[in-house]
Amino acid sequence: MGFFKDISVKPWQQQGVIDTGRMGQEAIFDSPRVALYFLIMAITTLFLLFGFAYILRMGLSDWRATPEPDLLWFNTLCLVLSSVVLQWTSGAVKDGSRTSVFFGLIVSGSFASIFLLGQWLVWQQLVEQGYYLSSNPANSFFFLITGLHGLHMLGGLVVWSKVVVKMGRGDDVDSLSSSIQLCAVYWHFLLLLWVALFYLLLST
Repeated sequence: MGFFKDISVKPWQQQGVIDTGRMGQEAIFDSPRVALYFLIMAITTLFLLFGFAYILRMGLSDWRATPEPDLLWFNTLCLVLSSVVLQWTSGAVKDGSRTSVFFGLIVSGSFASIFLLGQWLVWQQLVEQGYYLSSNPANSFFFLITGLHGLHMLGGLVVWSKVVVKMGRGDDVDSLSSSIQLCAVYWHFLLLLWVALFYLLLST
């Protein structure tokens, strides 16, 4: 009788561990974290291509190196501080301190905004010194590389601003934990990317 009872069971009507496991797997593969990792891989590939093109183009006779204003060092420091503070904010979420999390978000976003403003000022300095976009291939690459990085930083600030707005309207800290962690991952990536780009510009 036990055998006939077993074969009469309809698997599609069973609610158990198997269904839950499948739903969990689907949730993992559809998660924003995976989407962010794919975005990071795409951005990395893009900048690798520009980096190779930069190095190859540098070998031609019409290449005139673009100077690196000292302001770039200050901008780099601001981006480092922004990444560090956002990582601290991500950890503060576990304590559930709404004030600390909101403060950390504002400070990290402010440093990131100062970084972008500083990059714009670097552009202005170069233009005032006669290093125009179209006057030299090195200039073109400098504006292109720093501009693309700035655009990706600006995109991160758009997501950051949405988290800040949700915090301001009273959303629970725990519900924003994942978004803050993903912002931190993206910030760290952009920092490492900028360090690599800055090294490339300085060494050439």
